[in-house]
Amino acid sequence: MLLVIKNVSLGEVKPLVSYKSACPLNCWDNCGFQVEVENGKVKKIDGDPDHPITQGKICGRGRALEARANSDLRLLYPLKKIDGEFQQISWNQALDEIARKMDEVRKSTGSTSILHSHDYSNSGLLKNIDKRFFNCLGGVTELTGSICWGAGIEAQTWDFGNAFSHSPDDLANSKNIVIWGRNVARTNMHLYQNLITAKKNGANLIVIDPIFNATAKIAHSYISVKPGMDGVLAIGIMKEMIRLELHDRMFIEHYSTGFSDLIELLDSISIDEIERYTDVSRETLLELARIYHKGPTSTFLGLGMQRYANGGNTIRLIDALIAISGNIGVPGGGANFGHLQVGQSFAVNQLSLPERKKEHRTFTMMKQAEGILEAVDPEIKMVFVTCGNPLTQVPDTNLVKKAFESVETLVVVEQFMTDTAELADYVLPTTMVFEEEDLYYSSMYHHYVNYGPQLVSAPGEAKSDLWIWTELAKRLGFGEDFNYSKEEWIEMGLGGLQEKGITLEKLKEMNHLPLPVDEIPWEDFQFGTPSGKYEFTSQTASSKGLDGKLKLLFPKESSYSNKELSEKYPYTLLTIHPMRSNHSQHYHLIENLQTIKIEVSKDIAEEKGLVEDEVVRVFNDRGELTGRVRILPKAHSKIVNIDEGQWRKFGGSVNLLTPNGESDNKQGSTLYDCLVDLEKVTS
Repeated sequence: MLLVIKNVSLGEVKPLVSYKSACPLNCWDNCGFQVEVENGKVKKIDGDPDHPITQGKICGRGRALEARANSDLRLLYPLKKIDGEFQQISWNQALDEIARKMDEVRKSTGSTSILHSHDYSNSGLLKNIDKRFFNCLGGVTELTGSICWGAGIEAQTWDFGNAFSHSPDDLANSKNIVIWGRNVARTNMHLYQNLITAKKNGANLIVIDPIFNATAKIAHSYISVKPGMDGVLAIGIMKEMIRLELHDRMFIEHYSTGFSDLIELLDSISIDEIERYTDVSRETLLELARIYHKGPTSTFLGLGMQRYANGGNTIRLIDALIAISGNIGVPGGGANFGHLQVGQSFAVNQLSLPERKKEHRTFTMMKQAEGILEAVDPEIKMVFVTCGNPLTQVPDTNLVKKAFESVETLVVVEQFMTDTAELADYVLPTTMVFEEEDLYYSSMYHHYVNYGPQLVSAPGEAKSDLWIWTELAKRLGFGEDFNYSKEEWIEMGLGGLQEKGITLEKLKEMNHLPLPVDEIPWEDFQFGTPSGKYEFTSQTASSKGLDGKLKLLFPKESSYSNKELSEKYPYTLLTIHPMRSNHSQHYHLIENLQTIKIEVSKDIAEEKGLVEDEVVRVFNDRGELTGRVRILPKAHSKIVNIDEGQWRKFGGSVNLLTPNGESDNKQGSTLYDCLVDLEKVTS
């Protein structure tokens, strides 16, 4: 579409062109965009009204990509730190020196002396090319698990064999909808819109969360649960369901295994204990049991409640509730957490070439700092950071900083001078969406893949990640593995999808296409577990040397697990996603985000005599933060929240306070498993 507008002041006529594109941010919605470009610059970003899921609506984080693209703070040239100061150097010098250092490390101590610290700031298909580079290098130390949702993904893999969600359209079949630990108004706006529609059409909406949030405001029922006790709540609902014989015997007898172990767990705890642990009444437990029985009932699980030491077990207990209530494999049901069918549709292994590894070592993402500091045979000599900002996002910031400062060479591929980039020896400026061609998708909500064309040139000398890996590969002797055009790379990633009509040509024509996923997962009751059944007791866990039974587990930092610590630090710290920034990506662009906001439950405000906007210090043995008070009028008692993602220059990341532990299944973080105290700051 071509629009012509008149510049009144100059009397010139300049073309304003509107293009279809897509959001690269790693979030639930993966929106379709309509982008206006004028004089080689992005001028405005709106929603694509033709996108079947996002339907022209986008959030402020997506709109802010215009400011991000055009910011004067963009990194424009390769930088090298010399005598503690960054100096601009040429790409040839940067790549020659980095390649030489990598080759020296590879030959002297082995390629696993290099750590690839990769996160998920961009949902582009071709962001997998970094894995290809490091595999072709011979294999390096990689990160496993996920700070964000790793425990829950692993949990559902144990239970179902994979983590699949129902199609967004299936919500119309739900009689009841339970939003459990997830503020979709903030993190999944198109599900929020669907909830409003479903409610108008008669669905019963229930929100379970420690904080009365914007999603709770539209619900028929809001249930406040003590942080970290969601799994115990699920136990209570299951006890009532079985007592009243509301469970689905057919599913349990024919399509599951390990049910007797679940019964043993349920019999080990009383309803009185459950009420005390969760602060949820027996009447509410009974009502929820009936809601799950009178389905179909769909459940949408949030990320926060699996960020505890008991996080995997929590998701598994809620899965078990959904399973015994007969809400698996039926329209309008589901245990909706991840939607991995989407990402698994692509030929990622063809892009990444895992068979090229000669050496291999892993650290968990949560404990990468400890891994760096404690590694021997070989020790970590070099760290390469892509698609992430670990100095802000990885738990226990002080330990991460110490670890990254300890290595001989730190290389960061970035668009801005983040906290992590400030520590680097080399910073390589990279392109962003609109400056490169790619496909975008999200393995969290809907099943559409979106085409993102290159719309504008990159500023300065910024280069795509693909160009950087290609040039380094040439210098390290495996350039032939990167000798493909952009179109060939994308077609390689599409793999067998092309035989189903999902081709690059078709995507360019249509802008978005649905991927061939099961819209109602497990409808045939054939699960991906070793037994082929739903597993209340997991064989996958046993194969990994872990106990596959469901358990009664508590957060590590709680009065039930560590009474002495809870007396010293009496408040639970939550670190929810910011409203206007995708993790740390937009803080430097939005002035009113650059003050730390410390939200406290009403009881803490009364206990400490706090008023709005008062300055307080939040602290524990790991660190401290100072910020201004906001009082949460409806939240569970003894709760403090500080949004994650804040930069050091604006006061510091909440991860100065968070622990770097691993969840019970070793694949998730314990960010929310965090006790703190606070005090007024007197001038």
